[in-house]
Amino acid sequence: MILINGVSKDSVDIADRGFQYGDGLFETLDVRNGQPVFLEQHLKRLKSGCQQLYIPFPGETLLSLEAKNLSCQKSSGRAVLKIIVTRGSGGRGYRQPEIIEPTRVLSLHPYPEYPESYQEQGIVARFCKTRLGLNPTLAGIKHLNRLEQVMARAEWSDPAIQEGLMLDINNHVIEGTMTNLFYIKNNHLYTATLAQAGVAGIMRSIVISLSADCGFPVIEHIFTKDELLAADEVFVCNSIIGIWPLRKIATTCFAVGVITKTLQKQLSSFIGPELIHGQ
Repeated sequence: MILINGVSKDSVDIADRGFQYGDGLFETLDVRNGQPVFLEQHLKRLKSGCQQLYIPFPGETLLSLEAKNLSCQKSSGRAVLKIIVTRGSGGRGYRQPEIIEPTRVLSLHPYPEYPESYQEQGIVARFCKTRLGLNPTLAGIKHLNRLEQVMARAEWSDPAIQEGLMLDINNHVIEGTMTNLFYIKNNHLYTATLAQAGVAGIMRSIVISLSADCGFPVIEHIFTKDELLAADEVFVCNSIIGIWPLRKIATTCFAVGVITKTLQKQLSSFIGPELIHGQ
């Protein structure tokens, strides 16, 4: 089911700036038993992104109501809810219209069925050749211009590889094509600083908070492939998959360590058994 500006239909105006220029933002939410998970956090980030791009925010109350109503269509099991907000239609040319009427699109999708082994035993990743450009104006936000990730994901089709890791143009490791990246070395937890490139994911912020609660404050810094490959543990995360350990990057193998397992358990407790088990 799709809602466009609150109406059930499946097409937007061809002049919409989201289509024309990628002029907008999006959020991807896990839906469990009819309830969107971390909805408040997603809407808060969406509002912040709209403010950064000078797009009028449709309002948390309206988006929350539509998100919950749409999520109820999947009353059991899991689904994926996508929320898109664009600057609306504005004719040809980069100049914004004098009056901005944003377009909001909410759509519900089947949940991708990943093997449980990804959570328990970890996944295999590779380094991508496609590099992330540096742009502090857009760094962190989840805007609609995701061509770098599209090109990076096109680099492999081997089903034995589940994720690609992306570096910026200065060869610093930033994130996965669809995930944020963390590593553990000598019981210290690290992740990339996102001041110049990358997406500040909702799950990334949750992991940082849970890590601090567990006595493992996260250190955000700049690091290289060699530093990553020398790690004791590595994991990736996003709002749909939760936390996946990395058991192998290229030819380097890693154990699924204690800190990663601890954070997985903390995340499950934080989400709550009523959503996980449908109670």
